[in-house]
Amino acid sequence: MKIYTKTGDKGLTSLIGGTRVPKSHIRIEAYGTVDELNAYIGLVRDQVVGQNEIQVLKEIQDRLFTIGAVLAADYEKTKQKLPDLLNSDIELLEKEIDTINQYLPPLKHFILPGGHVLIAHCHIARCVCRRAERAVVYLAQQNFVDDKVIVYLNRLSDYLFILSRKVAFDLKVPENIWVPRM
Repeated sequence: MKIYTKTGDKGLTSLIGGTRVPKSHIRIEAYGTVDELNAYIGLVRDQVVGQNEIQVLKEIQDRLFTIGAVLAADYEKTKQKLPDLLNSDIELLEKEIDTINQYLPPLKHFILPGGHVLIAHCHIARCVCRRAERAVVYLAQQNFVDDKVIVYLNRLSDYLFILSRKVAFDLKVPENIWVPRM
């Protein structure tokens, strides 16, 4: 497989199905942001010490590739079979959130990102996830997008937040609570 094709040199790219669109198209922004998120998840995964979290993050990366493929497809023109995002993928995130949340202290304040490099990386991934979610919501206002994609990204940002809290708890790093100046 050749790495460069020169077909994008004029600012256009092909969707799955053959449709050519500008690289500035919201669809490209959406799946590009999902790709960026996947890279941050990889960064977090390479620093996490818990085997369960490593497995969950690897599963998340796989689902993000699924989402990227779904977002990169022109549903009206493609005949290619695409991978599925399932309700069980969303349920896995919810299960992990609930499991982690059981042993964390109750959340009483907003939390400022930071305190440890891994905590900060979790928060960066969460912010990129929220940006991806916004781009997908915008795309869904114009084109068909499976509702599960938006739900998955919404749950994933929650998971990344709770993971940041778990990392702080496990490393015994005090959470940086936000106390508004009044």
